[in-house]
Amino acid sequence: MATSPGTDIVTFRIAADPPARLDKALSRDVPAAADLSRSRLGRLIAEGAVTIDGAVVTDARARVAEGAEVVIAVAPATQSHIGGEAIPLTIVFEDDDLVVIDKPAGMVVHPAPGSPGGTLVNALIAHCGDSLSGVGGEKRPGIVHRIDKETSGLLVVAKSDKAHHGLAAQFAKHTVERRYLALCAGVPDQNDPRLHGVRGTSFEPGNILKIQTLLGRHKTDRQRQAVSFDNGRHAVTRVRIVQALGTPPAAALVECWLETGRTHQIRVHMAHAGHGLIGDPVYGGRRKLPVAAVGAKGQAAALSFPRQALHAATLGFTHPVTSKKMRFASPLPADMAGLLAALGGTLPG
Repeated sequence: MATSPGTDIVTFRIAADPPARLDKALSRDVPAAADLSRSRLGRLIAEGAVTIDGAVVTDARARVAEGAEVVIAVAPATQSHIGGEAIPLTIVFEDDDLVVIDKPAGMVVHPAPGSPGGTLVNALIAHCGDSLSGVGGEKRPGIVHRIDKETSGLLVVAKSDKAHHGLAAQFAKHTVERRYLALCAGVPDQNDPRLHGVRGTSFEPGNILKIQTLLGRHKTDRQRQAVSFDNGRHAVTRVRIVQALGTPPAAALVECWLETGRTHQIRVHMAHAGHGLIGDPVYGGRRKLPVAAVGAKGQAAALSFPRQALHAATLGFTHPVTSKKMRFASPLPADMAGLLAALGGTLPG
């Protein structure tokens, strides 16, 4: 097996009772220091970079025996096919392994057919340059979670394979702390009898609204998510009132936190509970707030707010390399702070 300069050679033996598939056996037994995920191992097998007892094996479904010698040639990370763009970023924290960004509303996280450029990934490739050690064999930032284009706030991005694997594992185990601030129509209070009749909602001590449903793609609009109780992925959101807004209260600043992290989860769950986010163009956030409660200025500000009023305000995780506990906070952006003020609220301390 020919190797290029800078190739790392990983050698080990298969332990007892190996899984039936080669990729699973390698994933179980490869040294942790190699930082090779199962998907990366699958690509290396397909590329002919894996030998078993001296013979190249390219079938990830092949069987492998206990005690077999495995040699994996891991070539240096290649340059990403995604181009870097000099887009200003608000960097909250950065080291050799990861970077925490305070993303503005309007920025897409990853290039897609409708957004080929101007994304966070484009900006990070330009910002990080040679400090990207490679994720999945390519010099690119590792996206382990996303927030919607029109949602602002914090997200963490991996700069190395080790950080990528470690962060992904924390997100999979739901141990990452993610708290959002949102402005919604109405007040999700336990004293509201209507909420007690909404399927999937309940209240926990401290007037915490718990929304627990399945989420999946909408039957007719594939760009939307929808609540279900038959098909979909398990989703749990909790909601706490920070401030009730208006006299009588007609809106609220709420804190939402995720037990799971599904696409559009907070937006869909809040709409399901009858408290859609102000400004949400997809899930019915254009509800007219009563002028008697919030005044003409507040009503106009809510109706004209150009995006879902949602901000990823808190992010906490364990650093995947140093094991240090990390926690970051981001204040409300100017547009949401202005909307809060128009509704008679004050910035949370």
